[in-house]
Amino acid sequence: QVQLVESGGGTVQAGGSLRLSCAPSEGTISAYNTGWFRQAPGKEREFVAGISWRGDSRYSPDSVKGRFIASRDRPKNTVFLQMNSLKPEDTAVYYCAASPRSNYVSSTRGSYNSWGQGTQVTVSS
Repeated sequence: QVQLVESGGGTVQAGGSLRLSCAPSEGTISAYNTGWFRQAPGKEREFVAGISWRGDSRYSPDSVKGRFIASRDRPKNTVFLQMNSLKPEDTAVYYCAASPRSNYVSSTRGSYNSWGQGTQVTVSS
């Protein structure tokens, strides 16, 4: 398992953008597939974007497609979540998570076995 640390959360106005970062406290994040999830109060944790360990496969669900995308910077040992055209309903705690390397990017929470502590994103109207 790898320990992950998210950063970059904050408050942004609707229509704005934010980029979250996910880095390991030790080790190499590119050894894993990485997923981004979010959880709003009273709701289930949901998948919003993911990227394969090579970085050649990415997936975002229809609910955020075209607005959220994951990317990987190997020299910086960091995975990013770029969020554009933010809406108040995007307000949640955002988590990054790692799963065993694969060409397939899973959207299933159970596929991920290492999680960060989360970072709060608030979108004001």
